[in-house]
Amino acid sequence: MPSTTARDDDISFRALGLLTYILDQKDGWQVRSDQLSRGEGREGRGAVRTALGELAQRGYYRLERRHFLNGKCAMGTAVSESPVKQWVEDHKTFSTKKDPSVPVHEQEDGSFLVKYPDGTFGSDGFEPDPLDDQEPPAGPEPEDDEEAPADAEEPPAAPEKPAARPRRTRRTSAQKAADDKEKAAEKKRKNEEKAALDAAAEAVAKWWWEDAEKHLGKYVGKTNGFVAMRGMVKKALEAGYTQRQCADALRHARKHLPSAQQWQTALGVVSNHIIPNQPTGRIPYSDKATWGDQSDAPTYEPGENPSSAADDSDDATFGVIARS
Repeated sequence: MPSTTARDDDISFRALGLLTYILDQKDGWQVRSDQLSRGEGREGRGAVRTALGELAQRGYYRLERRHFLNGKCAMGTAVSESPVKQWVEDHKTFSTKKDPSVPVHEQEDGSFLVKYPDGTFGSDGFEPDPLDDQEPPAGPEPEDDEEAPADAEEPPAAPEKPAARPRRTRRTSAQKAADDKEKAAEKKRKNEEKAALDAAAEAVAKWWWEDAEKHLGKYVGKTNGFVAMRGMVKKALEAGYTQRQCADALRHARKHLPSAQQWQTALGVVSNHIIPNQPTGRIPYSDKATWGDQSDAPTYEPGENPSSAADDSDDATFGVIARS
């Protein structure tokens, strides 16, 4: 961005920041107010549109409707690093129209001209760069062993290149078709994922509703209890729980329609995140858990001293003493 643009007092800091962001995008990038208003720290769509209007009024930006020789049209935006006087005048002409876009028509030589309401044509502001088609003059190649004399004059400075031309950003019909195709594919994928999720939730909910009526009796709770229970299952599936875990959680909760807390606790139990509570509040005694598997206990031959048969003096075998 030229320093003169960065120090232009005719535009607000908001408009200057938006212009800087747009100019940093690659050619062909779409300028859309709804997209520019998204993201952390961004202003609303109305603020963005106000800033774009300010840039258009000062000749930095404008909306164009380009008419091509093949009969097709394309909407696009033109952005310039420096203000374009022609754009300022065109903005005054077309901003009061119902369609504020500037009509630009392609000519036989490939250039574009603005068509005014009275039917006349004028420049679109994209002046050709006279240096684009010229090659720099080839100077004499210095010899390797020849040194420049000490009093040799410095070569004249190269002429400054004119200010950068405005950049065009427009959406061609091919780009639009490709974008529409990509959006359609993404929409189809999301619809398929949603359908699969709905089918999985419906299968689990239907199974539990039938199973609960067999073991718990007919449901007499709130209206639409089945729908509410199916919604809870769907949310669990969205969170990453499997259909089997959802089914086990419903059976563990033992409710036609568990409460939110009961449902979360049941999911935690079946996914091994929560230790289930025992009916008595105590973990039942387990001989195997306390003493280990008796099949792992050391064995002794008849007449053998048990203390010498095992390396670990803590090993022991427990049995039942028969009383006569």
